[in-house]
Amino acid sequence: MKRSRGEGAEAADDEWSTRHSVLRSAQRAAALVNVLSAAGAAGAADADGADGADDVGTTDGARSAESAQSVKGAESVKGAVSAESAVSAESAGGPRAPGADAVTAVLREYGERGPLDVTAQDVADMRAVAARLREVFAAPDADTAAARLNRLLAEGCGPVRLTAHGGGTPWHIHLDGDDSAPWAEWFLASSCMALAVLLWDRQRPPGGLCASPRCDTVYVTGGSGAARRYCSPRCATRERVASHRRAKGSRATAG
Repeated sequence: MKRSRGEGAEAADDEWSTRHSVLRSAQRAAALVNVLSAAGAAGAADADGADGADDVGTTDGARSAESAQSVKGAESVKGAVSAESAVSAESAGGPRAPGADAVTAVLREYGERGPLDVTAQDVADMRAVAARLREVFAAPDADTAAARLNRLLAEGCGPVRLTAHGGGTPWHIHLDGDDSAPWAEWFLASSCMALAVLLWDRQRPPGGLCASPRCDTVYVTGGSGAARRYCSPRCATRERVASHRRAKGSRATAG
């Protein structure tokens, strides 16, 4: 039923718009790329007989700021399984698809409401999308990022349309086929739209790939200032300490 447009509805619209802003949508894209990449690595390790098949879990809400938002997905893989996901798995009569709990946790973190039925096929399809979106985040300049986004927009996104999800949300733009599109189609379309708008607005790559050789996390870049090189202060500090130790060792050897 279409809701009335009273004061409560307007407040809900404002809250919804904040949760689904272009920046938040881009950060959600980065978090999903990270968690799906990590889930893929965990799945490959499990296929080879490695330990750690149960390492998929919730996002860590303790960190703040834009850099933390874009790496939550990767860090969630080593967390505990969320209570909500565990209940869903138990009620379904068995364990959920590898990676489904982590994907669901990211979707919840970024404002998705209601039942989220993420299947094993959804995870596999979203993982393929994540690999292609990673190329956008890894682009060295705006021209390369734009070319990669244009290719994804042409190959995987439908015409621009407005939707209010039957009156359940404010009107907003979608690039997927319809409101019931598969998760992978929605993931590609919503991510491409957000990243394209950020590139358009800032005239710089919308994201980056952590410069630490021990980290492959993607992140959303800031709107101004010097270009970021690391996904988080933790990675930046770790590499700075490592560089200092290498320089100290070289001086000791030379001396």
